[in-house]
Amino acid sequence: MIKALIAGDQPPAQVAELAQRSLRRKRGLLAEALTGRVTAHHRFLLEHLLRHIEFLDDAIATCDREIATRTAPQADALARLDTIPGVAQRTAEVLVAELGVDMTRFPTAGHAAAWAGLCPGTNESAGKRLSGRTRYANRSLRAALIESARAAVCKRDCYLAAQYRRLVKRRGDKRAIVAVAHSILVIAYHVMRDGQSYHELGGDYFDQMSTARLTRYHTRRLAALGYAVTLTRRAA
Repeated sequence: MIKALIAGDQPPAQVAELAQRSLRRKRGLLAEALTGRVTAHHRFLLEHLLRHIEFLDDAIATCDREIATRTAPQADALARLDTIPGVAQRTAEVLVAELGVDMTRFPTAGHAAAWAGLCPGTNESAGKRLSGRTRYANRSLRAALIESARAAVCKRDCYLAAQYRRLVKRRGDKRAIVAVAHSILVIAYHVMRDGQSYHELGGDYFDQMSTARLTRYHTRRLAALGYAVTLTRRAA
């Protein structure tokens, strides 16, 4: 549709017919908006903007091919990292580029997280904790993991999403996301160290781990609301 606008040889109604997906529901409004609104000056600007976008697309495609060539020896590691929720091909490439695939350089997953700047800081005075802010270390890796954490918390029946929901209530969104990013890095460390794909624990992992505590909590809450609670275990 943009190219048809630049060419300027079709009436607005025909240009509007080139709309795709959700815009097709607004073809009438598009035709009305295009009537008498697109001048030669607009077409000149659109043409140069489109050329710039095409140039950027070509540059990105060239970089993608180069990255694919350089990471070909680590194809197995990339495929295993891609099984982690929130980690797509680009994040997997960042992990391999920044951490490498030889995890023996880090004594533990905690050392890898500290190197990436995803471990809470320790700042105490007279037994009082003053701050737990993470330090800025490997910014590119940290940014990629934060983005992956944002994607992971949107998945259903996912351990990482359950971890976020568990933490966000008392620690807030930003700290909960950093905690999820830390977990993704720890998972990636073990995936590359052990040569195994990610094993999903499920969205009910924390509930299963603390069934008795949750039962007591909800029983107390119902009692506080004035309900008489009788618990009966359901037959399997």
